[in-house]
Amino acid sequence: MAGIPIKNIDDLRSEIARLTIAEDVQSVALKLRFSSPSALFATALSIFPKSATLDGVKGAGFFKQDFLGLISRFLLPLTLNKTLFRSSNFLVKALVSVLSQKASNYISEDSVTGVWGKVKGLFSSFGKKKKPEVVVQTVTVPPDPTKPPYSETY
Repeated sequence: MAGIPIKNIDDLRSEIARLTIAEDVQSVALKLRFSSPSALFATALSIFPKSATLDGVKGAGFFKQDFLGLISRFLLPLTLNKTLFRSSNFLVKALVSVLSQKASNYISEDSVTGVWGKVKGLFSSFGKKKKPEVVVQTVTVPPDPTKPPYSETY
């Protein structure tokens, strides 16, 4: 964004020339990008983010989700719109659908298993009685003042 500092009229003219050339280059690149139907399709697919690389292979984030993530991508918006947002208008339902599909990216088998383990641990701790804890204390005995701190025998 920041070019060379403009100090006089010649610097201004050279910056205008540079920006004009950059505009021409970008317009040619845009024309090439939208020149054919396959280029339009590739542009539309570039809107959707790619998932993180796994062993150096990139893939679309939608197809790299596990089974639970794919199921939640469709069931979460459907469930929310049929229960909580039943009497809402079209815009609210569309917004809920978009947001819940974005949120479904965070739902995976690992996250559900982790939450299930925490809930299970919480309920199992209520059912069990706690054993009394054994506290171990160390007692330091002060030295006997009647005995010297060193021994006479070596």
